[in-house]
Amino acid sequence: MSMKVAFIGLGVMGYPMAGHLANAGHNVTVYNRTTAKAQKWVSEYQGEYAETPSEAAKGADIVFMCVGNDDDLRSVVYGEQGVLASMHEGSYLVDHTTTSAEVAREVAAQAKLQGIAFLDAPVSGGQAGAENGVLTVMVGGDEADFNVVQPVMAAFSRFSQLLGEVGSGQLCKMVNQICIAGVVQGLAEGLHFAKQAGLDGEKVIETISKGAAGSWQMENRYKTMWAGEYEFGFAVDWMRKDLGIALDEAKANGATLPMTATVDQYYADVQALGGGRYDTSSLLARIEALHKK
Repeated sequence: MSMKVAFIGLGVMGYPMAGHLANAGHNVTVYNRTTAKAQKWVSEYQGEYAETPSEAAKGADIVFMCVGNDDDLRSVVYGEQGVLASMHEGSYLVDHTTTSAEVAREVAAQAKLQGIAFLDAPVSGGQAGAENGVLTVMVGGDEADFNVVQPVMAAFSRFSQLLGEVGSGQLCKMVNQICIAGVVQGLAEGLHFAKQAGLDGEKVIETISKGAAGSWQMENRYKTMWAGEYEFGFAVDWMRKDLGIALDEAKANGATLPMTATVDQYYADVQALGGGRYDTSSLLARIEALHKK
């Protein structure tokens, strides 16, 4: 069923996600902070663009958002130009930004006052997942609301899961990033060791990837890591933002995350090397830089 939807934020994730919604036959209006990006999107897909979030959201059944952080989210939700200024009662507000669980609950409460349903719905799968329409979506909110929105999200996702009440999607995304951090550091150390030992990296990975050591990171990143190429996906700057959110939440809920805290500092080292825009597999670059000293 075709719906009138808005998409707020056309970054590396939002741009193709909005495109998949248009290609699925939905009536899409987009907004982006730099209008040129919105105009470019309209030239590629069937849809319209608006000058403000409020204008984009006017009359929409569902408003999707994918911006940078908590402050960016507030800037497109609140105020005269924010989406809540024009959204109608009975509509749905879905946030794909990775934020704190706290801001998700805050926005949900404000939306509820206006009779608007809110779902926090961070995604995993990176730029490639967004472009190929195979993202994983982790959702917090009411089941009835999820059941309405999920078929529409299917345009850009392979799997969507309702984890619990509002905030649960963000908490699940924190688990996702915690797990990735440890896997990437382990892979970086393993590849460094293999180089030092004079092994053939291709043969090593071909052998160990078939067993318990195998991972998505190994399968998709070992070749570029071995070659010292780090321009393939989720940036270190964004990973540090996400890990910071997880570490803050851990302080609040009493979880102990020593490995996550350590890897977060390793990513700070990568930033200091000038690698803030490197992808997350660049932990190997840090090890190799230290080894050269």
